[in-house]
Amino acid sequence: MLRLVTSNCLSETLRLHGQSVVFDCSGAMWLPEARLLVVSDLHFEKGSHYAAKGIPLPPYDTRATLDALERLVRLCRPKTVLSLGDAFHDKDAEARMDEADARRLDALCAAADWVWVLGNHDPLPPKRFGGTALNAAELCGLAFVHEPGATDDWQVAGHLHPCAVAQKGGRGVRRPCFVTDGERLILPAFGAYTGGLNVLDPAFAPHFPRGFATFLLGDSRVYQVPTTSLRADGRRAAWGV
Repeated sequence: MLRLVTSNCLSETLRLHGQSVVFDCSGAMWLPEARLLVVSDLHFEKGSHYAAKGIPLPPYDTRATLDALERLVRLCRPKTVLSLGDAFHDKDAEARMDEADARRLDALCAAADWVWVLGNHDPLPPKRFGGTALNAAELCGLAFVHEPGATDDWQVAGHLHPCAVAQKGGRGVRRPCFVTDGERLILPAFGAYTGGLNVLDPAFAPHFPRGFATFLLGDSRVYQVPTTSLRADGRRAAWGV
């Protein structure tokens, strides 16, 4: 069952299958007892992918994502880093990565035991970067997969890029979020150019038949938002807090 506890580390802490689980406002999840850092949907080189198609996005998303990862590794000093699928936006993303960015990722992979859970965007292991590539990982009594299953208990997944619109004072604020029912958990996308799907979308319903709790990412903390405050996307939704 899901139970909130007090924490001075990172942001919001709960218990999941007997493990302390900390939600960071970056979208990462930290399991302090196992020193396990989990991130999902990094989508390295998404900007360059769209630039090649004539869509002019600034080519700095990989750099920004690495900045955030380095901050967390310095803060947490993890034993293991688990990337929960779609780390690379497409099969050629590694080849397009700037060499300076690639060296930074090399250093991150060398600083901890790195696990790459494969996703739909990156179904093959990375060629250059160290670590272990798996279709699914079993750690701390939890099943880590990219795409959520409808019935598996104690499952941690990504893929859906959950976001929520929280209504307060007549204003809707739209931000990425963690969503869980205490047994299944879906992480927000960690990458800089990832967007998100509203948790009220029907795609989430099969994974949380008994309802869910939503933890919205703020600029400096994570906020648990009552289900009654959630709204569908609309023109009044804002993209920041």
